Parts: sequence; C-alpha cells; structure tokens
Amino acid sequence: MKAWDKALIGPKATYRDALVSIDVTGAGMALIVDAERRLLGVLSDGDLRRALIRGAGLEDAALTGANREPFCIDQHQDRAATLTMLRAHGLRQLPVLDAGRRVVGLTTVSDFLNIPIRSSPVVIMAGGKGERLAELTRDTPKPMLKVGPRPILDTIVGNLAGQGFRNFWLAVNYKADQIERHFGDGSALGLDIRYLREEKPLGTCGALALLPSQAEPVVVTNGDILAKVDYGHVLDSHVEAEADATVVVREYEMQVPFGVVNAAEGRILRIDEKPTQTFTISAGAYVLSPGALERVPADAYCDMPTLIADLIAAGRPVRQQRAEGYWMDIGRPPDYAQANADFGAVFEG
Repeated sequence: MKAWDKALIGPKATYRDALVSIDVTGAGMALIVDAERRLLGVLSDGDLRRALIRGAGLEDAALTGANREPFCIDQHQDRAATLTMLRAHGLRQLPVLDAGRRVVGLTTVSDFLNIPIRSSPVVIMAGGKGERLAELTRDTPKPMLKVGPRPILDTIVGNLAGQGFRNFWLAVNYKADQIERHFGDGSALGLDIRYLREEKPLGTCGALALLPSQAEPVVVTNGDILAKVDYGHVLDSHVEAEADATVVVREYEMQVPFGVVNAAEGRILRIDEKPTQTFTISAGAYVLSPGALERVPADAYCDMPTLIADLIAAGRPVRQQRAEGYWMDIGRPPDYAQANADFGAVFEG
C-alpha cells in the first residue's frame, strides 16, 4: 500500500495513537516498531475494539494489547504467494519485513484489487550483446536467455504488466529479430509493445532519442536486471517530487578478502580482518521526465551516467529512490547461475 509508513507507531504509543494511525491509513492495522523499525507487535482495528471492550483506556500503552507474533511476509515474497497467505489465514493485511525484522512495507488485500492502469510508457534497454556471458549469448541476445522457465525479458515485462503498465518500447539491436518474433506487438499479452531499433549500438540510454515526443514521465529499465521493484511507487514518487530524473538505487556490499592494515606514521594501529564495505549503487532502473528525454543526443552513443551528469550540471532535480527487494544484474556467468538458483523462490515461490 502507499504511505504504509504512516501505519508505524512507536513502542510508547497509546491506543489513541493507534486509532489515529488506523484512521489515517485506512489499512486496518497499526504496526508498533522500535527506533530501528523492528517490529514489536501489531494492533488491528479488531484488537483495538476488543481491548476497549475489556476496559482499556485510550491513553493506555498500545503494546499491551498488541499481537506480538503476527503473520508477516519476507520482502522477497512473490505476489501470488502473498495472496495465497492472505486467503489461507483470512487476513486483510500483512507486514513486510527484511532479514532483520525491520518493517519495509505493509501489504493489504486492496493492493491486489486496485491496481491502476498506467499510461506512462516503459522503455526496456534490450539491445546489448552480453559479451561477458561469452558462449551463452553467441546465438541468443542476453535478455532472451532463460532464467527459470522463461526468458529474462518475459519476467521483466510480466512484472511491469502486473503493476498496471501497458505501453512498452523495447530498444533492440543485437539479434533483434529474436526479441521481435517472441513479443510481436504485445497484443497476445494484452499489451502495446513497440520497438526502438538501433542501427548501431547507442549505449544505455541513447535509444531514448528514438522515442516520439512524450507528455508523461517514462520508466526506463535495463533488459538484464531481475528485480522486485515497485515501479508504480517509484513513478508516483518521481511525479510528486517534480524531478527530472529518478535513479533507483540499492545497497551493495563488497568484502575485502584480506586483512586491511590501518597505520599512522609507520605504526600499525589495527588490522581489520576481511572487512565489508557498503556502497550505494544504481540499480539500472530510472524514471525520466520529458525535459530529461530532450537532452538525449540524436543518433549518438550515450550512457545513462552521462545523461544524469548533464542534468546535474544543468541544475535540474535528480533524485534517488531506494529499492529494498531482490535484485540481480545478470552480467556474468556466476550471476546468471545465481539468478537461476534464486528464481523459483523469488519469482514463483
């Protein structure tokens, strides 16, 4: 649900606070969390009514009547499995938790009933050769490699279609005929699929210059990224922020395989054994407003970082939006193998 964070209340919140939260969100549930957003308990509207009937006062601590062991879902949970869980237990809402039991969302039954049809187009960059995958892409374009039972591009399109997007542009170059034969005009899927045909490689955003003039923001994603991203939420946040560009980002951890020596003036202060460094990286997904699209040079090679740098230099608003769910860039053979190992649990679990 949108604005799920308004359902969060602190450990010292009262029943009155919970009642206000439930009324504001309409979610039927308040989530009691600590300072790190770790879930302590949930208080549904039914829990609240029962507590008041038992004689609790509105200024009593909400945590005393909360369910300390509620049903929850992992942030990587597939939509179909989530709906099954809601039905099986007769629930109207489920808190969404990360591995540290921090609340990262709240899923409600209405999320499955009220998916708006979105007119904003989606551009999927599917023209690369995938040279790092060597033999795997000799006869097959990388977006058409199978992860699980179907091509990567099928999963990307299916996820976006499930979020209400209907208008797609596929930027194609390498072995484009395979992609065009597979998807056609999209009518068999209930979609409108058209193609941006690169006569030469144009980089990670150069094909955007081939788009007709746009009146709405455009969602752009790479054709080799498997991710659990709520693109509709990213788009809505982009519009609300009146940004020219939104870059979807995520955390990436990299472990140094050696002991790192910290020294000063020749004296060793300490040795950190195999430390892990965390970076914020681009997740290969973006929202671009019409003004940003106009800056893409015509018939010229252009990568997305170049466009983003140009917007920043011009003083245009460029924002980031964090993606917390599953994400895999299928650029190397180990990534491809890992995506296949993950697929069943993440996308069909």
